[in-house]
Amino acid sequence: MTTILTYTFKNLLTASKWALRFSIRPLSSAPEIQTKMKKTLAKPSMRNVVVVDGVRTPFLLSGTSYKDLMPHDLARATFTGLLYQPSVPKEVVDYIIFGTVIQEVKTSNVAREAALGAAFSDKTPAHTVTMVCISANQAMTTGVGLIASGHCDVFMTGGVKLMSHVPIRHSRKMRKLMLDLNKAKSLPAVAEFSISETTGHSADRLAAAFAVSRREQDEYALSSHSLDEGLLSDVIIFKVPGKNTVTKDNGICPSSLEQMAKLKPAFIKPCSTVTAANSSLLTDGASAMLIMAEEKALAMGYKPKVYLRNFMYVSHDPKDQLLLGPKYATPKVLEKAELTMNDIDAFEFHKAFLGKSLANFEVMDSDWFAQNYMGRKTKVRLLPLEKFNNWGGSLSLRHPFGATGCRLVMAAANRLLKEAAQCALAAACAAGGQGQLRLGNHLCNICKLYLFLSVS
Repeated sequence: MTTILTYTFKNLLTASKWALRFSIRPLSSAPEIQTKMKKTLAKPSMRNVVVVDGVRTPFLLSGTSYKDLMPHDLARATFTGLLYQPSVPKEVVDYIIFGTVIQEVKTSNVAREAALGAAFSDKTPAHTVTMVCISANQAMTTGVGLIASGHCDVFMTGGVKLMSHVPIRHSRKMRKLMLDLNKAKSLPAVAEFSISETTGHSADRLAAAFAVSRREQDEYALSSHSLDEGLLSDVIIFKVPGKNTVTKDNGICPSSLEQMAKLKPAFIKPCSTVTAANSSLLTDGASAMLIMAEEKALAMGYKPKVYLRNFMYVSHDPKDQLLLGPKYATPKVLEKAELTMNDIDAFEFHKAFLGKSLANFEVMDSDWFAQNYMGRKTKVRLLPLEKFNNWGGSLSLRHPFGATGCRLVMAAANRLLKEAAQCALAAACAAGGQGQLRLGNHLCNICKLYLFLSVS
């Protein structure tokens, strides 16, 4: 009688004979198998990714008109505003990723909560990422990868930060009271876990190391606050429930060098050069972008604004070079794209602290730094300031940690369209010693944007 055991044993012997015969066959004798596998696994070439549109809420100083809201309220407003302008049906959106930094515990996946609140289908996947000040950039480049590789066609991305609503472990009423009383913390002051130092301290040390004076920082800040020319078309009108309607940013505050000079040092006292006048204050806001595969956008009748052509992330020493990400990423992404600094028509760099920004300028123009820290024979080259942040930057427009990435990209895109230019470079540094950069351009009325993101 044949049992299961003997049946299995007999088949095992038969299988072993075939296994033995196959195992001694040389690999070269089965080219048809290899060829078939290649044909089966082959992927189409990467697709072009375009920005259809982008919007943001007005960026407001923390503790002002948004103080009674939650992060998903702001994110939801950008979803609604974004799809309204080009009239995009919600059901065509394949995926949503949003960036944030200090998460509200009740809505830890703020992308999903905002999507449901904006009446997206519960079948639309959404998740949230965090990479400190380049969280929106990480969300965006994840979408670029998903579209370029053919995994989706239509992608919504962005970021949000509501510093008026940080997760202090008390009741909401007590939390608001504590924040109202804590007026001294008017500058970004979240300490680095690994080095126990805030980004403001790092900006101070970088300014000192590269001989950037307080006067230089104040002069640049003054020019940044004077660039208000009504060009920020990506700002949507936001009606605060039960309160006023917000139509513009409230952080732009022209001053004078005399008034700036009266402010006390913010971090390293008494000799600090970083003050509230030359730094971005804590800010509330959200931003969102709609990106698509080029063929999908054209098939739906949309005119894309820019191509997202290239991007790169870098990391480096968080102790001595915390905010030097743009310095490291700029030459790498340009070389990757086979471009030079002269090919770039618009630069949009994140600048929360002018001490840090001006230090980046100095190191880009330093052969010594290039040779000793970057492994390069020559310096990168000084950025052409006439092309740099011409419509204001994070200093005057302010910096909601999770939302700045999309603002940078849309500023670069809209500048290319306004100036009929070709190529733009957007860069940002972030806590932890990291950074990112993105590159794009204008071709046949569509701009290319090269994005550089840096965590540093």
